[in-house]
Amino acid sequence: MTVETVHIVDDDEAVRKSLALLLHASDLLTRQYDGALQFLSDYEPCKPECLLLDLRMPGMDGLALQRELRSRGLSIPTIFLSGHGDISIAVRALREGALDYLEKPFNNDELVDRVRACIRTDFEREQERANQQTCRERLAALTVREREVVDQLLQGKINKVVAAELGISTRTVESHRARIMKKLDVNALSDLFKLVLAAEGRSEADRN
Repeated sequence: MTVETVHIVDDDEAVRKSLALLLHASDLLTRQYDGALQFLSDYEPCKPECLLLDLRMPGMDGLALQRELRSRGLSIPTIFLSGHGDISIAVRALREGALDYLEKPFNNDELVDRVRACIRTDFEREQERANQQTCRERLAALTVREREVVDQLLQGKINKVVAAELGISTRTVESHRARIMKKLDVNALSDLFKLVLAAEGRSEADRN
């Protein structure tokens, strides 16, 4: 069973408890932290997850924590909680990778909806990462020569041109191509393109 977890980072204990009660009522697991340093010390990944992060906190503030997480290679879908007058800072946080922000006081239903959207984004990202790893493993099964043929085919070259580029016969290219399709369990060149793009973390829109 998938456990959806919300990390609450806020120096105000009353706010943390209020948020936890609200989210628990919506069947969401929460973990509470009294500031950025405690979060950095105690954080353990639990997918799918979401980070509810207060912008203004003593010591390391929300923006600084966001940058620190990024420097550590941690990508946690984040919703910033901003007070009155923090909107320009919240917008900057969005530009630096946050998914959303809510201005205090916020509507409870709206907060839960945005948290669920945040968690859904994390789930989709995790699925993409898993698919990317699977595609990389499939491509790793190819020989060096087969990968060279794939690279040529990805450039839109026909078998005859691939043969000339690699210094082999057209028949050999055809054999390699058939073996590649079988190894990768794809039926068409378009499926091969999609598999390679997925392995590189790109989409069809990135082909050009």
